[in-house]
Amino acid sequence: MKGKSKIVGLLLLMLVLFLAACNGDSEPEVEGSEQGSGGEVKTGGTLEVAYPTQPQTLDPHGTTAEATRDAAKVIYEGLVTINENYEVIPQLADSFEVSDDNKKVTFKLREGVLFHNGEEMTSADVVASMQKWAKSKPELGEHEWMAADDYTVELNLSNPSSLIMHFLADVGNLAAIMPKEVAESADATGAKEYIGTGPFQFVEWKQDEVIQFKKFEDYVADEDATDGLGGKKEAFVDSINWRFVPDASTRVNGLMSGQYHFAHMLSYDSIPQVEGNPQVEVDVWPYGIEGLVFNKKEGLFTDVKARQAVNYALDMEVIMSSAFTGEDYYDLDPSLFLESQVDWYTDAGKENYNQKDVDKAKQLLEESGYNGEEIVILTSRDYEHHYNAAVATQQQLEEIGMNVKLDVYDWPTLLERRNDPSAYNIFYTGFSTTFTPHQFVFLDSATEWPGWTNNPDIDRLLDEINVAASQDEAKELYAQLQQLMWEDLPIINTGTNSRVSGYSKDLSGYTNLSGPNFWNVSINQ
Repeated sequence: MKGKSKIVGLLLLMLVLFLAACNGDSEPEVEGSEQGSGGEVKTGGTLEVAYPTQPQTLDPHGTTAEATRDAAKVIYEGLVTINENYEVIPQLADSFEVSDDNKKVTFKLREGVLFHNGEEMTSADVVASMQKWAKSKPELGEHEWMAADDYTVELNLSNPSSLIMHFLADVGNLAAIMPKEVAESADATGAKEYIGTGPFQFVEWKQDEVIQFKKFEDYVADEDATDGLGGKKEAFVDSINWRFVPDASTRVNGLMSGQYHFAHMLSYDSIPQVEGNPQVEVDVWPYGIEGLVFNKKEGLFTDVKARQAVNYALDMEVIMSSAFTGEDYYDLDPSLFLESQVDWYTDAGKENYNQKDVDKAKQLLEESGYNGEEIVILTSRDYEHHYNAAVATQQQLEEIGMNVKLDVYDWPTLLERRNDPSAYNIFYTGFSTTFTPHQFVFLDSATEWPGWTNNPDIDRLLDEINVAASQDEAKELYAQLQQLMWEDLPIINTGTNSRVSGYSKDLSGYTNLSGPNFWNVSINQ
């Protein structure tokens, strides 16, 4: 039977090849097009992106800023990434293996991968890149990166970590691989050259105007099917103009007129207008939390009672509706995680959320010793929702007797000023969906992230979660951590929210996962 099956199979194969040969010239090749899974994909053209703010850097190692994350994704890749189900999959690694004791990870690298400078990626580049990236990752603990051979890299941990692969796949602080010489010559401000392995390469940055990327002609794509941020990527457009357009109405008008193919972070009150345009698609996507961050290093909010006073004063419904306009775009929820993230979601601490108790707030403020000093809230109109949340907060804190001033800057300047503990008391920012508690940078004291959390009990719980024997145990420990967070208040989570972008119906292949993605995107004009 097996022999007969082989003969039948061979005859069928010969028939298929014969028919293919007969039909080989029946369809003319379409110039400027490639065959994709959904038919012909038009290639070429320049993709025009309108983004609300300029990043400080394109080096993703030392920052969690989304302006860096979103732009850097087109030029950089990591050893691993996430698929559409937020599972960790290989990227520049061909495979990885975690030891039974969770103390060693072995990566087999894809061979023949090229950097934008034409050099092949080897283990030496990976080790130098990961050593640079890990300087801002205290959750790794004591560890060592080693090159076993040209295409094998080992990570050895002093302490076991069941979450190590999630740390390495963190898109918000991308563990980008860059040439060894670039990684080793970087200073405290980051890499001096932006050279990666991604489908697009850096061309030019015109400050306050545009970053230009172009198709990397020698890009070596993963052979696996596209899945989330991994698998096969292709640069179908010739170039990308990543334009900085801080004014929300200008982004909307440019999208509606066809000036931009994509506009990030549409203003919420413009959505009905955009939805009414037949040439534009509106993309609403679950984001994460809106966070009020206290400066706990200097000033009034070194006292937990002052932080608690603010928490009791706030009406979260007013803040979230001011920031996100309609109930379709926010939820009042005390959790740092989305309800769909069943491995971590908990409502622990809910009794301290959205109290709206002005009398209690005044009592705690008096106990903190507040004496009318000016309270500075840093904010920016580059992100209107942060600005509107800050305005609503100012009004509510003034109602309990606080003297509050808004300091308004462009977003890159705000990012600089929030590093100076003498410059402010509060700032607003967003924290997008993460895979583990450790990726909320405001929790771990060792990150020394602006706001400067310093709580040994939170640090202890993070350590215990990292080495937990099971996800159930980790979730139990996280519930304790979230309860403690709502008592100590390193930040105030005012609620979860969705964000809105818009793109031209001439775009095909656009996806949004941890921010917009522009590989596998074509312009059908």
